[in-house]
Amino acid sequence: MAGFIARQPNGLLCRHSNVTDCITDYNMTEEDYIAMCMENAKAEACAVIKNNVLPFSEIESSFVDNNMTQERFGQILMEMQQPKECSCWKKIF
Repeated sequence: MAGFIARQPNGLLCRHSNVTDCITDYNMTEEDYIAMCMENAKAEACAVIKNNVLPFSEIESSFVDNNMTQERFGQILMEMQQPKECSCWKKIF
């Protein structure tokens, strides 16, 4: 985020851009700001999925056993081969 959020004198929020050097959004409630951030995050995530997804072989060739053992990595690779209907999201770190 090349900018910052400030609390306006009326208690609402505004955003100043360091790119345009001016206000880009104002009179936002906290809920408005959160919604704006969620929209931006969704757009960024969609762009990554559309343009930057790499082949799975990159996962295998990029593994280094600094923060995960080879054994645990192998277990996770096995889980990744299960049908998606039998899989659920798991966060490791």
